[in-house]
Amino acid sequence: MREYYLGLDLGGTKILTGLSDKNGKILARSRRETEADLGEEKIIANMIETVEDVLHKTGLSREDVKTLGIGSPGPLDSQKGIIIENSNLPWKNVPIKAKMEKKLNINTILKNDANAAALGEKWFGVGREVDNMVYLTISTGVGGGAVINKKLFTGVNDNACELGHTVIDPDGPLCGCGNHGCLESFASGTAIGRMAREAAEAGKSRVILELADNKIEDIDAVICAQAAYRGDKTAQEIFDTAAFYLGIGLGNFVNIFNTEMIVLGGGVMKASDLFLDKAIEKMEEIALPGPLEIVEVRESELGSDIGLMGAVAVAMEDRLIAHD
Repeated sequence: MREYYLGLDLGGTKILTGLSDKNGKILARSRRETEADLGEEKIIANMIETVEDVLHKTGLSREDVKTLGIGSPGPLDSQKGIIIENSNLPWKNVPIKAKMEKKLNINTILKNDANAAALGEKWFGVGREVDNMVYLTISTGVGGGAVINKKLFTGVNDNACELGHTVIDPDGPLCGCGNHGCLESFASGTAIGRMAREAAEAGKSRVILELADNKIEDIDAVICAQAAYRGDKTAQEIFDTAAFYLGIGLGNFVNIFNTEMIVLGGGVMKASDLFLDKAIEKMEEIALPGPLEIVEVRESELGSDIGLMGAVAVAMEDRLIAHD
């Protein structure tokens, strides 16, 4: 019997849905703007539209689909299928699982998007080689997930692996979560952009300022990376700082999880040659010999498709484990 699965990557600006076969091969995909400003029902209608679009493209019906997996920013309750809150969507305690099942009559599973990404990387990316891995996404923020003995580790109530909110320095910068000195406040794209703006404002880098057309408010991590590639010392020092704190975080994760692999993904990794080697050096300084001996740090293979493949992996998780 042929089996088909749906994966839906729900973001603040876009919805990306794919239909896959039982091997995780994407047969069709559909993208829509989220249109978050138009409210809950419009967002759900757009989600439904992407599902119907991929079914139409493949000539399949809803009855042909075993499961729909949704990857969404949290906080959420995956057991109840509820998105508790979302800073990018006007939602509060939305029972998205029940709503999608009512509209589509397809079994639906909801997971945190970073956790889903970890699952996607394990089954369809570089993590195929191992049973235990940590995934860290370094993007606007820093998120993560862990796969232990092939299964996603989510904690008692879905709040495990908030790796970006590991406190690296309690006297450090204020993080969006309200704490000071989280890994996210040092090593995320947002943090790199903040440090670059501060440097430009202090007159430390003419190159950074020129790349932003002298508009300090337009300086971000991308501009900082461009300046670093041009040899700007200040920009390079900013990436060195991010690498230092990322390395501390990685060292902690090595000691805590003792996995065979740590996988790094997210937009900031496009500039990995500016910071990754130094981050690994710092990791090696503080990681304990036992877990350090076995761990390997790798870059994500899935790239921009990791959200979609993560959602597909959520839908297929039981099958993947059973047939591995």
